[in-house]
Amino acid sequence: MFMKLLILIIYFAVMIGIGLYCRKHATDVNGFVLGGRSVGPWLTAFAYGTSYFSAVVFVGYAGQFGWKYGISATWAGIGNAIIGSLLAWVVLGRRTRIMSQHLNSATMPQFFGERFGSSALKIGASVIIFIFLIPYTASLYNGLSRLFGMAFNIDYSVCIILMAVLTAIYVIAGGYMATAINDFIQGIIMLFGIATVIAAVLNSKGGFMAALDGLAKVSDPAVTDTPGIFASFFGPDPLNLLFVVILTSLGTWGLPQMVQKFYAIKDEKSIKKGTIISTIFALVVAGGSYFLGGFGRLFSDEIDVAANGYDSIIPTMLSGLSPMLIALVVILVLSASMSTLSSLVIASSSTLTIDFLKDNFIKDMSDKKQVLSIRILVVVFIAISSILALIQYKSSITFIAQLMGVSWGALAGSFLAPFMYSLYSKRVTKASCWVCFIFSSVLMIANIFFRSSFPTIMQSPINCGAIAMLAGLVIVPVVSLFTPKPDKELVESAFKCYDKKTTVEQKTALGD
Repeated sequence: MFMKLLILIIYFAVMIGIGLYCRKHATDVNGFVLGGRSVGPWLTAFAYGTSYFSAVVFVGYAGQFGWKYGISATWAGIGNAIIGSLLAWVVLGRRTRIMSQHLNSATMPQFFGERFGSSALKIGASVIIFIFLIPYTASLYNGLSRLFGMAFNIDYSVCIILMAVLTAIYVIAGGYMATAINDFIQGIIMLFGIATVIAAVLNSKGGFMAALDGLAKVSDPAVTDTPGIFASFFGPDPLNLLFVVILTSLGTWGLPQMVQKFYAIKDEKSIKKGTIISTIFALVVAGGSYFLGGFGRLFSDEIDVAANGYDSIIPTMLSGLSPMLIALVVILVLSASMSTLSSLVIASSSTLTIDFLKDNFIKDMSDKKQVLSIRILVVVFIAISSILALIQYKSSITFIAQLMGVSWGALAGSFLAPFMYSLYSKRVTKASCWVCFIFSSVLMIANIFFRSSFPTIMQSPINCGAIAMLAGLVIVPVVSLFTPKPDKELVESAFKCYDKKTTVEQKTALGD
């Protein structure tokens, strides 16, 4: 117990120290929200990866989908690496960095406002972010409760308050740069922790081949009578697994806290390196998490999913590890959650200040006042999410936890298509953005209250969210065909940033 506490104290001290060290980078809005747009490839790639994967993935999704789909759940991690990281960087990275700087936008709503010359569109986007990021933020605490109880025998409320206070300190002090540096350290812990835990769990079952053989012998008549299905390539339910891959992979393309990482990256070379680093990180962390979860049914004699839920699967799998490994797992999950939490609160507070309060409610808001407002709202958002997490814990309400999937679907469904198309096409209209915003938000809210009325395949928030994203990719171009063309001068002004001449080395491009 002494060693566990010592490791935690050292970890917390480093986080706070980095926050205080980075104060010099957080004196204006550009520095606080984007780190002065000078963040290198390693920090950006790790910030992207650690914001992507939280305790929700490691404890919740890995356990749930590993139990449902067996070893084939690993496809979700592979999809996260290829679609959610590699393709996201290739398709969005450069163009986002160039156009966001050209339009002088620090947030996604600000980008929409400048790109389409519409303050109403900016406010609409900021309202969607405000509504749906809070339940997402609250859900980050869910994966920690059982692990902290198992490792430290302390009340979960203490864990929530501790995590909230420490995250608030280093975010308020150092802004985005402190978050990026801490994300790098947290990312290293996650990489090392995942690899170590997988090796230890498989070893406890006789090694990889013995564990895979054991999984092939597992049967569940409630799922399927096919022998060896949980050790097969595509598992018992390939269609629903595909929706999981789409939601958790394609979703990153439209999440404000993810896309914002591209705003801050330093240069072309950083984008190329960051693409590779981010992909490898996702393959190890996400692939490893889902791969580990795929062996959950080997512990079915110790797990009562009906009574304790899917969140009990991963903690039960880890409960037999050595005390030092359990301490490592707690730090791993704490790192994953704190990195995502810090990213979410910066996205929420900066959006509410820059896109909602500034000019609309507070006129002539100076740079200094904006930074102060963002810092105050960081405290507010962390406090609200902590209170929601405590309410859920004390009253055993599962409703808040379910909102994680709804939040992800609403945000990505609303923003993915309008944002991506507006980086590439001059034909995208303001009306198509509004239709996509309204369609996805209403669809996901309706899924909360009228889920039983939905078609069977859409009753799952995950499937519904994936459908919202895919629908947006059709809605934006179709509505753009039948609505008034955007102002030509405004569009040309936005796209001229891509025509700027730049000199590169011959290895990058041949001369005349």
